[in-house]
Amino acid sequence: MSQIKANGIAIEYDIHGPADGEPLLLIMGLGAQMTRWPEAFCEKLGARGFRVIRYDNRDAGLSEKIEAAGVPDLQAVFAAVMSGQPAQVGYTLTEMAADGVGLLDALGIDRAHVVGASMGGMIAQLIAADYPQRTLSLTSIMSTSGDPGLPPATQAALGVLANRGPDPFGDLEGYLTHSAAGAAIIGSPGYPPDPASLRERLTSDVKRSYYPIGFARQYAAVLASPARTAKLAGVTAPSVVVHGEDDPLVPVAHGRHTAESIPGAELKVIPGMGHDLPEPLFDPIIDAIEAVARRSHARA
Repeated sequence: MSQIKANGIAIEYDIHGPADGEPLLLIMGLGAQMTRWPEAFCEKLGARGFRVIRYDNRDAGLSEKIEAAGVPDLQAVFAAVMSGQPAQVGYTLTEMAADGVGLLDALGIDRAHVVGASMGGMIAQLIAADYPQRTLSLTSIMSTSGDPGLPPATQAALGVLANRGPDPFGDLEGYLTHSAAGAAIIGSPGYPPDPASLRERLTSDVKRSYYPIGFARQYAAVLASPARTAKLAGVTAPSVVVHGEDDPLVPVAHGRHTAESIPGAELKVIPGMGHDLPEPLFDPIIDAIEAVARRSHARA
């Protein structure tokens, strides 16, 4: 893994696959580190010929922490958004999209296939909309257009976001138990994780970086960012929307609306998939990414 200055901040990233492969940018979701794109997933993409770039978003993992933004008052942010007033946040998804483009700039990459999951899908949508000249194709996974009329998450799934559990440095066992329970609530009912593997991943996440304030600032950025429906109508890159049929955090209606909002977008709904990336689904998800990449070749 390496670090580079992009959009004025330090961004941690790594690269998989052939040096001469078509660049593919992976953007992870809320509070999640780039390692939530598993090595096996990246290696499979690399085997399809892509030069795979994954990175930690600002305020996550080993990328720069925006400490000057302070601790957001999420209740105040939500109240401001609901009343139509400007929310006081350190940054929005627009700045996070500029980070992704800044990383491409720093690496000397003109255009890339852009793939995002959850909040990363929102960021990927903005890159495709605001930087069409930099986007070869768009894959939005388990994400949303942000339209306020779409159905909400289940109460149990919202609870996973609201309650992050105990501090792992004071109660690691409690944290792991709590996090595993949360993963079961929002995860894929058709593809439950192996408990030992899940525990290992959660422990690895904590050892690499634990920064709950960054989660809060990213959450505030999501809440304060406007819906992307109008912007999506102007996306010109070939696009695919991948969504779990059983996603309790971002219901499948969000994926359908995203696909309907992007001209010519394809929709791939996966039965049994919730709000995660189960290993048995790596191949169908990568198939969708590769298929939309081929569409970009045909357009060229």
